[in-house]
Amino acid sequence: MDDGTYREFLADWRWIFSFSANYKRSILIYTLMGIFSTSMGLVSSVVSKYLIDIITGYQINRLWVLVAAMIGSTVFSLVFSSLVSRYSARLSISVGNDIQAEIFDKIMDADWLKLNGYASGDLLNRFNSDVNTIATNAVSWIPNVIISLYSFFASFAVILHYNTTMAWIAFLSAPVLLVSSRFLMRKNREYRRHVLELNSEMMSFESEAFYNIDTIKSFGIMGFYGEKLRSWQKKYKDCNLDYNLFSIKMNIWMSLLGAAVSFIAFAYCLFLLWTKSISYGTMTLFLQQRAKLSSDFNSLIGIFPSMLNSAVSAQRVRELLELPKEEHALETTHQLEELADDGFTVCMRGVYFSYTESSSVLTDSDFLACPNEIVALVGPSGEGKTTMLRMILGLIHPDGGTAVLIDSTGNEIPMNADLRRFFSYVPQGNTIVSGTIAENLRMVREDATDEQIIDALKIACAWDFVRNLPDGIHSPLGERGRRVSEGQAQRIAIARAVLRDCPILLLDEATSALDVETERRVLKNIIQQRPNKTCIVTTHRPSVLGMCRRVYRVKNTRVTELDEAESARLVQDW
Repeated sequence: MDDGTYREFLADWRWIFSFSANYKRSILIYTLMGIFSTSMGLVSSVVSKYLIDIITGYQINRLWVLVAAMIGSTVFSLVFSSLVSRYSARLSISVGNDIQAEIFDKIMDADWLKLNGYASGDLLNRFNSDVNTIATNAVSWIPNVIISLYSFFASFAVILHYNTTMAWIAFLSAPVLLVSSRFLMRKNREYRRHVLELNSEMMSFESEAFYNIDTIKSFGIMGFYGEKLRSWQKKYKDCNLDYNLFSIKMNIWMSLLGAAVSFIAFAYCLFLLWTKSISYGTMTLFLQQRAKLSSDFNSLIGIFPSMLNSAVSAQRVRELLELPKEEHALETTHQLEELADDGFTVCMRGVYFSYTESSSVLTDSDFLACPNEIVALVGPSGEGKTTMLRMILGLIHPDGGTAVLIDSTGNEIPMNADLRRFFSYVPQGNTIVSGTIAENLRMVREDATDEQIIDALKIACAWDFVRNLPDGIHSPLGERGRRVSEGQAQRIAIARAVLRDCPILLLDEATSALDVETERRVLKNIIQQRPNKTCIVTTHRPSVLGMCRRVYRVKNTRVTELDEAESARLVQDW
């Protein structure tokens, strides 16, 4: 209440309940089953009291009835406890899947710049660990509270029925536990948040290390990364050991408190037994239910730290869900599909852009690429070529100026997420995923036939080596195209873009691993594949420039068109 986190806590749990609300009936059944299982356990305890009294009183003629009742209640309790566990697992998985599906969809549609503020390891940790924590408690919290309360008051009522003083002795630890709970919850929340943050940072480091293992090995810096890992492990260990020490101290406090109450209850039971006020069976029932009462109360208190953990995880997950969405214009995009065969013009006028306020990437820049053209974008690495392609794809948007797609009727549509259906894109680097060659190509066109895949591979000059593989297009590839060379992986990626067969093709250094002859052949095949195709190429190589209608250079944050003389000098300088 003091620092405002109470309101955050309620907001987080309202969000969690929005998922569990879809499973009201199942949660109700789960709760009723838990109550029934608890009742059977209570019946078993009462039956055992009479069983002990019969044995100590030598009333053998009634023994078989109570034995049958005890066995029956125990079996019922066991069966229903198992069913409750099964129900809980099924509901948790269902809710977890719902949350993950929603998060995944939100991440896929999140603003590119905002999303890139999160490391991949952090995203994975939130997507898996945090969602699992939320799902477990989203289903079980209300049922567990109801079941624990029912069990607590039922046990209290049984003891109260036999002896009022004993009931209040059993209840003795409750006020102390309530007073302690505020401190426990605050500390638990702090530790939980710190552990999750460290876990995300460690996962990010591990993800980067494994992704760049070739580079790490090539530079011989395995030892450096090993030391960095151990440094993260030490931070993680120290944090977890602090949490563990706190938990141990609290467990000692709880255990001592419980032991003191148990000693008082046991001493009082001995006094009652000494004075022959109760039987051995009643004494056993008292001690058993006193322990159950304490256990139920501890369960109730323990539910709240779990709720806090879930709230912390929910807050981390909600950060992703609250990321701004990409810009869409679906209705306009549908209208453009009829004009796709005519081709589209990509146009930028007076564009300004910066990732941060202190550093401009593009200033007052113009660019034009028309149907049936190959247009080159050249310039030193890091000057803004890839930024231009991101803007063309609508991943980022100009801070000033316009970036538009122009159809054959002259209509101009600002770049947005929905326009990407008209683009095929081959980014820098290796973009092959684990699976067969056919599966890699069908990512962009699920209904593609084997013949269409082979045609795309031929256009990309990849069929020559694919047909010699043992399983042809069904040959498996490892992550990032392991089992093929860099040039072969690049041609498969180009074939994927060719199979998509869109009016606009973006190649971001996509032919850098090819020899000059193959590069020129691939580009000729692509431009001939579909009439009126617009092809935009970023490159460091002069070999492509002779095929280009126009050449633009990115230099000192400006994108400017080169005339023929400047293009010739550029080729000569290269």
